[in-house]
Amino acid sequence: MNVPAFARLQFLLVAGAAVATLPAMAQGQGHEALYVRSLAATCANCHGTNGSATKGSQVPSVAGMPKEYMLRQLTAFKDGSRPASVMHQIAKGFSDAQLDQIATYFAGLKQ
Repeated sequence: MNVPAFARLQFLLVAGAAVATLPAMAQGQGHEALYVRSLAATCANCHGTNGSATKGSQVPSVAGMPKEYMLRQLTAFKDGSRPASVMHQIAKGFSDAQLDQIATYFAGLKQ
């Protein structure tokens, strides 16, 4: 038995197995990112595409808003402690984890 050949074969098998998992890992991250973007897209009707409201709008832009601030506002809408016309109804449709994901998403965008 040729040890160097066996070592090469073993390396190739391990490397091949590692490379084979990369698409699955990337796909999983892609699905999560797409999911979060779809949650955030529900905000576009009022807050504008990518969270940038039109200039002069009564509705604030949410792109680049600090995460903790936005999460506090969303939670206040959800529990009814902050009055709103429709935001309290919209926020109630999301879990706390989804509100966190939405706040994180918009905090990561440029204003």
